[in-house]
Amino acid sequence: MDIARGEATEKELDLLISRRHDARVKDEGQRREEELWRESERRHAEQRRMANRLAWCAYHVEQAARHRAVLEALVGHHEEQARKYRHHQREEDS
Repeated sequence: MDIARGEATEKELDLLISRRHDARVKDEGQRREEELWRESERRHAEQRRMANRLAWCAYHVEQAARHRAVLEALVGHHEEQARKYRHHQREEDS
Protein backbone atom coordinates (compact mmCIF):
# COMPACT_ATOMS: atom_id res chain seq x y z
CA MET A 1 0.00 0.00 0.00
CA ASP A 2 2.77 2.49 0.81
CA ILE A 3 4.54 1.62 -2.46
CA ALA A 4 1.38 2.21 -4.52
CA ARG A 5 0.77 5.47 -2.74
CA GLY A 6 4.38 6.54 -3.31
CA GLU A 7 4.16 5.66 -7.00
CA ALA A 8 0.91 7.61 -7.35
CA THR A 9 2.51 10.60 -5.65
CA GLU A 10 5.53 10.27 -7.93
CA LYS A 11 3.25 10.23 -11.00
CA GLU A 12 1.49 13.36 -9.73
CA LEU A 13 4.82 15.07 -9.18
CA ASP A 14 6.02 14.06 -12.65
CA LEU A 15 2.78 15.42 -14.14
CA LEU A 16 3.11 18.67 -12.17
CA ILE A 17 6.74 19.08 -13.23
CA SER A 18 5.84 18.33 -16.84
CA ARG A 19 2.99 20.86 -16.83
CA ARG A 20 5.13 23.56 -15.26
CA HIS A 21 7.90 22.86 -17.74
CA ASP A 22 5.46 23.09 -20.66
CA ALA A 23 4.01 26.32 -19.27
CA ARG A 24 7.49 27.81 -18.79
CA VAL A 25 8.55 26.86 -22.31
CA LYS A 26 5.31 28.31 -23.68
CA ASP A 27 5.72 31.57 -21.72
CA GLU A 28 9.35 31.94 -22.69
CA GLY A 29 8.50 31.20 -26.32
CA GLN A 30 5.73 33.78 -26.25
CA ARG A 31 8.03 36.26 -24.57
CA ARG A 32 10.61 35.81 -27.32
CA GLU A 33 7.93 36.12 -30.00
CA GLU A 34 6.67 39.29 -28.34
CA GLU A 35 10.18 40.73 -28.24
CA LEU A 36 10.65 39.93 -31.92
CA TRP A 37 7.26 41.46 -32.74
CA ARG A 38 8.13 44.64 -30.81
CA GLU A 39 11.46 44.94 -32.60
CA SER A 40 9.75 44.39 -35.94
CA GLU A 41 7.13 47.03 -35.07
CA ARG A 42 9.87 49.46 -34.00
CA ARG A 43 11.70 48.99 -37.32
CA HIS A 44 8.47 49.38 -39.26
CA ALA A 45 7.59 52.58 -37.37
CA GLU A 46 11.07 53.98 -38.09
CA GLN A 47 10.64 53.15 -41.78
CA ARG A 48 7.28 54.97 -41.78
CA ARG A 49 8.86 57.99 -40.08
CA MET A 50 11.67 58.02 -42.65
CA ALA A 51 9.21 57.71 -45.53
CA ASN A 52 7.16 60.57 -44.07
CA ARG A 53 10.25 62.75 -43.68
CA LEU A 54 11.22 62.07 -47.28
CA ALA A 55 7.69 62.79 -48.47
CA TRP A 56 7.56 66.09 -46.55
CA CYS A 57 10.97 67.04 -47.88
CA ALA A 58 9.83 66.36 -51.46
CA TYR A 59 6.61 68.30 -50.84
CA HIS A 60 8.46 71.37 -49.62
CA VAL A 61 11.02 71.25 -52.44
CA GLU A 62 8.23 70.97 -55.01
CA GLN A 63 6.14 73.65 -53.27
CA ALA A 64 9.13 76.02 -53.28
CA ALA A 65 9.54 75.41 -57.02
CA ARG A 66 5.84 76.12 -57.61
CA HIS A 67 6.01 79.32 -55.55
CA ARG A 68 9.17 80.37 -57.36
CA ALA A 69 7.47 79.88 -60.75
CA VAL A 70 4.37 81.83 -59.68
CA LEU A 71 6.41 84.62 -58.14
CA GLU A 72 8.66 84.87 -61.18
CA ALA A 73 5.57 85.14 -63.37
CA LEU A 74 4.16 87.84 -61.07
CA VAL A 75 7.46 89.72 -61.05
CA GLY A 76 7.59 89.51 -64.84
CA HIS A 77 4.01 90.77 -65.11
CA HIS A 78 4.67 93.75 -62.84
CA GLU A 79 7.93 94.58 -64.60
CA GLU A 80 6.06 94.57 -67.91
CA GLN A 81 3.36 96.84 -66.49
CA ALA A 82 6.03 99.20 -65.15
CA ARG A 83 7.67 99.31 -68.62
CA LYS A 84 4.32 100.17 -70.22
CA TYR A 85 3.74 103.02 -67.79
CA ARG A 86 7.30 104.25 -68.24
CA HIS A 87 6.83 104.14 -72.02
CA HIS A 88 3.53 106.07 -71.79
CA GLN A 89 5.14 108.60 -69.45
CA ARG A 90 7.93 109.22 -71.97
CA GLU A 91 5.40 109.68 -74.76
CA GLU A 92 3.49 112.21 -72.63
CA ASP A 93 6.71 114.04 -71.74
CA SER A 94 7.66 114.37 -75.42
